[in-house]
Amino acid sequence: MSSDRKAAWFLSRSWLAAILVIATYAVASAPAGAANLQTLEIVTKNGVQVFSVEMATTEEEKQTGLMHRKELADGKGMLFDFSPEQEVSMWMKNTYISLDMIFIRADGRILRIAENTEPMSTKIISSHGLAKGVLEVPAGTAQKYGIRPGDRVGHPLFGSK
Repeated sequence: MSSDRKAAWFLSRSWLAAILVIATYAVASAPAGAANLQTLEIVTKNGVQVFSVEMATTEEEKQTGLMHRKELADGKGMLFDFSPEQEVSMWMKNTYISLDMIFIRADGRILRIAENTEPMSTKIISSHGLAKGVLEVPAGTAQKYGIRPGDRVGHPLFGSK
C-alpha cells in the first residue's frame, strides 16, 4: 500500500473514531427515555393542550422518573405506565423541580391532580383511587391550562389517539 493510501486510510479511521465518540457522548448525555418521546393531549374546557412526554415503563424508569433534573420545559413531561390500573403512590425524593402530578384512570379521564409538589420531599403523594398512568409536568401547568379532574387524556396508553 502506498504512503498516500495509508495516510488516507488512517485519516478515514480517525474520522470514524471521532464520530463514534461524539455519538456516544450525545446518547449518554441525553435524558433517560428521551429517545422515546411521544405526544399526549389533554382535552380541557379551554381547548386541547399538547405535551411531548418521555415514557417511564420499566421499573428502573419509574423509580428514577424526573429525579436529578434541574429543569423541565413548558409543554414537556413524563408519563408513567402503571398498567394494570392500581392505587399509585409517588414522591419527590431527589427531584429538584416542583411538579404537577396528574393521575389518570384507565379510561383516560383525569382522576386527581397534585399541584405544585414539594421538591426533594419524601412525603407520599397518592392517587386516591385506581390510576393507570401518572403525567408529571412543570408545576403550575394544570392551573395555567385549566386542566381539571374529569378532563380526557389522549394517548395510546389509555386506548386513544
